[in-house]
Amino acid sequence: MDQVTRAPFSIADFRARAAAQAAITPGEDFGDHRFNPDHPRLQHVKPLRDAAVLIPVVDRAEGAMVLLTKRAEKLRSHSGQVAFPGGTIDPTDPGPEATALRETFEEIGLDRDHIEIIGRMPDYVSGSGYRIVPVLAVVRPGFSLTLNADEVDAAFEVPLSFLMDPANHTRDSRRWNDLEWFFYDMPYGDQRIWGVTAGIIRTLYERLYA
Repeated sequence: MDQVTRAPFSIADFRARAAAQAAITPGEDFGDHRFNPDHPRLQHVKPLRDAAVLIPVVDRAEGAMVLLTKRAEKLRSHSGQVAFPGGTIDPTDPGPEATALRETFEEIGLDRDHIEIIGRMPDYVSGSGYRIVPVLAVVRPGFSLTLNADEVDAAFEVPLSFLMDPANHTRDSRRWNDLEWFFYDMPYGDQRIWGVTAGIIRTLYERLYA
């Protein structure tokens, strides 16, 4: 493929990298434990809850953009945090891709006619007890969003080039039951991308762009 169609951080390049990523090895989990080996928070007593998120990469003329949300401040868990659209996998969902599409529509009104699923990444295990399937998608421009005010306060786009630049991946930590908990932090403008969302972005970088 020539350099014009494979321009860095174009949709064509993203597609090619997603298709060429290493096969997912059964039992190969990414997640918070890679940044916090042997941390007691990761000794899950309850079974992990299955969830899926959509990684929506928008095909913009100026380069690929990643669509993110800011969770509503009134939510009980992870309120106000930047996140990918997604949620818990329902028993009636045919699979993680269906969950990601359903939750994306419910949260921000992005209809599946604008979304093309192009693959997935290995499961991401969060310290909060979720096994998350990150679903990779290309989004065709021309869509309009309708935010569900009960779940989302804002939606915004970040250049893929920014998120895939390791210079923007800051390691940070906070105290958890008097123990240090490490995570990635990727401030962008007035938005703070950190925690599980930043961890999934870091995994995307390591698998496709490192």
